[in-house]
Amino acid sequence: MIEIKEIMKILPHAYPFLLVDRIIEMETGKRIVGIKNVTYNEPFFPGHFPSHPIMPGVLIVEALAQTAGVLAFKSLPDQDQKKPVYFLGIDGVRFRKPVVPGDQLRLEIEITKHRQSIWGFKGRALVEGKIVAEAELLAMLGDET
Repeated sequence: MIEIKEIMKILPHAYPFLLVDRIIEMETGKRIVGIKNVTYNEPFFPGHFPSHPIMPGVLIVEALAQTAGVLAFKSLPDQDQKKPVYFLGIDGVRFRKPVVPGDQLRLEIEITKHRQSIWGFKGRALVEGKIVAEAELLAMLGDET
């Protein structure tokens, strides 16, 4: 399990844009499962939508991408772990059900390809075992910062 303090060391994101609370499963180089606890205190809910709060789909995809970033980082050799992982693209995004305050997103990612600095991932976000979103993600290992 990877707790929030370690996630904060891995990802360059900070509040309110860090969208992964915990990693509960990981097979380095293969797959990862992260958790995002969705609360009414999220900064986007007052505007999306005030009378019917729904987590924006783009942020669900970002949570998937951040989880994939943790997997990529943990799958790198030590000498490459100072290099940033950049989100390059998304394909096949589908939203199946709204995500609302009180939901817990289960973020499942598997590596579909890894060639040199390019990574491909398939991601699913679930709430209570039901798929709420899915996407194919593409990322690239950048130059050392």
